[in-house]
Amino acid sequence: METKFTKSTDEKHKIKLESSILYGIWKAAVAYAGSEVEYEVRTLFVGEGSKIKISGESEKGKKLGELKDKIYRNSYSGKVAIPEDIEPGDTIYFAVELPQLGLSLQSNDIPVFPQIKVSNMRWEQAEVRRGDTVKIVADVEGVRDESEVKVIIYEYDEDGNHDRIAEIPTIAKKGRIDLRWQFEYHDTTLNIPTETELQNHNKEKHYAHPQYYFTIKIDNKEFGRDRESGFLVFKDQLDFRLLDDSGRPYANEDYIIFLADGKDIRGTLDEDGRGCELNLPPGEVMIVLPKKGRIFGK
Repeated sequence: METKFTKSTDEKHKIKLESSILYGIWKAAVAYAGSEVEYEVRTLFVGEGSKIKISGESEKGKKLGELKDKIYRNSYSGKVAIPEDIEPGDTIYFAVELPQLGLSLQSNDIPVFPQIKVSNMRWEQAEVRRGDTVKIVADVEGVRDESEVKVIIYEYDEDGNHDRIAEIPTIAKKGRIDLRWQFEYHDTTLNIPTETELQNHNKEKHYAHPQYYFTIKIDNKEFGRDRESGFLVFKDQLDFRLLDDSGRPYANEDYIIFLADGKDIRGTLDEDGRGCELNLPPGEVMIVLPKKGRIFGK
């Protein structure tokens, strides 16, 4: 289309802007049977709400469906579902039509690979503590060797509002994913509702350890959304030193720690007034020295 304008600028002129389809492309290099592939269409000087038709097909004649819609702002995007029974080694393309303008275009071709299957998703340990490095493994079938995939880690919420904690790129090698993730709890554990707080507001709810599951994302398809990986449970620890009002340690004093889950544990401070407890439920605690009538932490 001619874009050079040589007429005078002190007069009104009419010019004709020709509509065109700039391109229609797949947004992935390959397609997998049983998954979806995103596409994008860009046009030029096409009116708002013009009719658009997208139809997908394979080189071997497999129909991938047809869509009729309207295009706005010279851009249109969507997804095409790839049938599970499409023949591996086939290639797919889609055709774009703007019937009101008599325009059409065929997209690029991309190859089809066998359906992806993900299995044996698991953490290599059941519990995690601050600073631990956790091994994550899974078997992936149908993924090209050395393909990049993403492991997404969520903190589970019984209300369904699972928080995405991390998204880690990794490489699939020989049908397997094997990576290590260093765990850190970045929020304050004081925000975790205790058993007492929950019971005061809703007696049907109980304290729950923070726990995590992971999914695997391959070419825009996320596997493991039903928490097939199982859960990784966060356990905390408490290192403390108790002093009297004069700054002297409470040496060899018995203590009781009331925990966030409503339970308690008992122990004895050392000569320097120090104590250490492992594998605790994360959250607010209260330490009591029963013989001294002192309360710490709440």
